[in-house]
Amino acid sequence: MTRFIERHPAWALIIIIAVAVLLWLIFAVWPSGLEDTIGRKRVFLNALFNGITLGGLYFLVASGFTLIFGLMRNVNLAHGSLYLFGGYVGYAISASTGSWILSFIVAFILTALVGVLLQVLVFRRMEGQDLRQTMVTIGLSIVFADLMLWACGGDFYQIQTPNWLIGPIELPLITAVKSSGEPVYLRYPLVRLVIFLASVIIGIAMWLALNRTRIGMIIRAGVDDRDILAATGVRIQIVFVLVFALGAGLAGIAGVVGGTFQSLSPGEDIRFLLASLVVVIVGGMGSIPGAALGALIIGLAEQLGSVYIPTYAIVVTFLIMVLVLALRPQGLLARR
Repeated sequence: MTRFIERHPAWALIIIIAVAVLLWLIFAVWPSGLEDTIGRKRVFLNALFNGITLGGLYFLVASGFTLIFGLMRNVNLAHGSLYLFGGYVGYAISASTGSWILSFIVAFILTALVGVLLQVLVFRRMEGQDLRQTMVTIGLSIVFADLMLWACGGDFYQIQTPNWLIGPIELPLITAVKSSGEPVYLRYPLVRLVIFLASVIIGIAMWLALNRTRIGMIIRAGVDDRDILAATGVRIQIVFVLVFALGAGLAGIAGVVGGTFQSLSPGEDIRFLLASLVVVIVGGMGSIPGAALGALIIGLAEQLGSVYIPTYAIVVTFLIMVLVLALRPQGLLARR
């Protein structure tokens, strides 16, 4: 942080001012003039928290994508299909057993197995051939989409939230003050907060595993020079299969998350594939912190844009991506 401030004092000042303004908007009681200009504080806080929790969902999808694409250099454009497949599996398990937790476990395992098959049957046969990988996985995503449409139909599905997560929770954030002087606090769905907290825990665990463990060192070494690593006796193909399985499994978990507080339907695979691409471009390939930052930025841009500039909300997301590509093409927190 100190090094960034020394190198970019102007940007550091802008960031500090922006953070201070945001904290004031969150914790201060808004004057009536401000509410007349940009709307009620409750609407702003709901959009802000919706963006943060949506960023948690995007992170779960994009973290698997950045493991496969950023670390292993495998162009998997069927990643969105893994998300939708995991969501459908989670819905089927939850509906048949009534267990929300079990739906995560089964979705992770089955999606990870599909990822293993993709790595062994597809990517291992065309290592380093980015164009072939791109074309083959586009074809596979179309096939997967048609198979899921055939199996599940074109209906919308939503995974039932468990009873212990149903309902809102009161947060210590004042949205308004009654005429009697009594403050009104923000109430927000508990399930979204729990899922966001779980995504934070998963992100921290992934970062620690990649940067503080021997298996993480092996993965990074295999990306940089797999021949030398193989010469030391490490079975690099097994390591890459496990990484691919983890990335695919995370997409499956994200599918269950998305099916819980949003919905599952045909077309969601393309949406989340595009979101993953944008998040990885903004955050930087191969960077778990970059994926987290990119997911948070894109989630906030989508939700705040849909509230305050709904006509141009989708433009904001791609404008952010264009600005990052123009000013820092390697991504905000790219791996060195």
